[in-house]
Amino acid sequence: MSNRMWGGRFASSPNAIMQEINASIDFDKRLYPQDIAGSIAHAKMLAKIDILSNNDKEEIIKGLEAIGKEIEQNTFNFSQELEDIHMNIESSLGEKIGDAAKRLHTARSRNDQVATDFKLYVRDVVDMLIEQIVALQSALLIRAEQNANTIMPGFTHLQSAQPVVLGHHLLAYIEMFDRDKSRLIDARVRMNECPLGSAALAGTSFPIDRDMVAKELGFDRPTANSLDAVSDRDFVLETLGAASICAMHLSRFAEELVIWSSAQFKFIQLSDQFSTGSSIMPQKRNPDAAELIRAKIGRILGAHTALMMVMKGLPLAYSKDMQEDKEVAFDAFDNLSLALAAMEGMVADLKVNEKAMLDAAGSGFSTATDIADWLVREANVAFRDAHHITGEAVALAEKKQVRLDQLKLADLQKIDKRIDERIFSILSVKNSVASRTSYGGTAPNNVLAQVKLWQDKLK
Repeated sequence: MSNRMWGGRFASSPNAIMQEINASIDFDKRLYPQDIAGSIAHAKMLAKIDILSNNDKEEIIKGLEAIGKEIEQNTFNFSQELEDIHMNIESSLGEKIGDAAKRLHTARSRNDQVATDFKLYVRDVVDMLIEQIVALQSALLIRAEQNANTIMPGFTHLQSAQPVVLGHHLLAYIEMFDRDKSRLIDARVRMNECPLGSAALAGTSFPIDRDMVAKELGFDRPTANSLDAVSDRDFVLETLGAASICAMHLSRFAEELVIWSSAQFKFIQLSDQFSTGSSIMPQKRNPDAAELIRAKIGRILGAHTALMMVMKGLPLAYSKDMQEDKEVAFDAFDNLSLALAAMEGMVADLKVNEKAMLDAAGSGFSTATDIADWLVREANVAFRDAHHITGEAVALAEKKQVRLDQLKLADLQKIDKRIDERIFSILSVKNSVASRTSYGGTAPNNVLAQVKLWQDKLK
């Protein structure tokens, strides 16, 4: 018995194992909205060039829309024997409208069909991720404005470095996520060319109107080279690359939330909605949502690497290897979307412990740089000399087990006689952050100005 998809070339059906490895319907069925949209656009174009009658076109469109409703209502019977979403829909269409369905595949191939479907899907994903990033930025922005004066330690090497304000710290992530958004927007621009009409690899002899199909599907233009069109998966790779960087940013922030919510830091408290308990330790409050977000980068970056490995050795044009593009991409995009939603939720309802942050900001000699800056500014000391003098002051404070602002003036003047009582005006963490007025600095007024700019930008 010959296979009805492959026509008369094959005398028997595939081995059961071959059918199992070859079929993709279990995962590519989620492409049904894009497949139906592409087929409707193709049918309209075929009718325009008189390959389809208007009656056949209307029957095809009506039948495809009916199939779409069946899939949405979970009443459609997917068949593994029919391999993929394209043949499942085409077979069902034939059962519904008869011979007219057989004309739909004129001037196209599953090669350009799947490239078009997948581009439409990834384009939809990009639009969704951009919306989610903006929602997360908006949640961060609310928190940044609320905490423009909330002083906390700024870290390098996870060691107390200089005091900053929490609003400034949160604005840093808004900047990161905006670059993620920009990368996705750039990827969307590049992917917005329509492969449909490239057929198997060489184009078609039929007088098709590819511009019409591209416009119908919201593409900017048709692809210019049929070989490239059916073998290109750059649009997936580029989006996965942008997704990986975004997931990395989420992971960095998640790690900070894990640290900040620990009993040792107590900077924040995550709500019950994004925390879990322990099966044996009743006191535990685990930041599991943040930890799971932190882990998502592995599978998202893994998807990018996996597809890169699939594509790296493939000659033009289409090879069946490329069927491996979808599962990893679907999983990566689903998980990034979930991580963005979870992070937005955590940011929206976490509680900030301002006292714990302020207390920590004053530890670790975090205003030492302010002494060096004061010596340069007020005593005309070269910075390298000022750095050395300040180091001696830190060593003395460490020996006496006091903060820098608790040192006596006489002790400081033993280190350098140019130090006077004015030094104490710059040693508080409040004055330290207020002094960082350079563009991009942590001064509260700077933070509020940046908040206003972002409020206007995100509208």
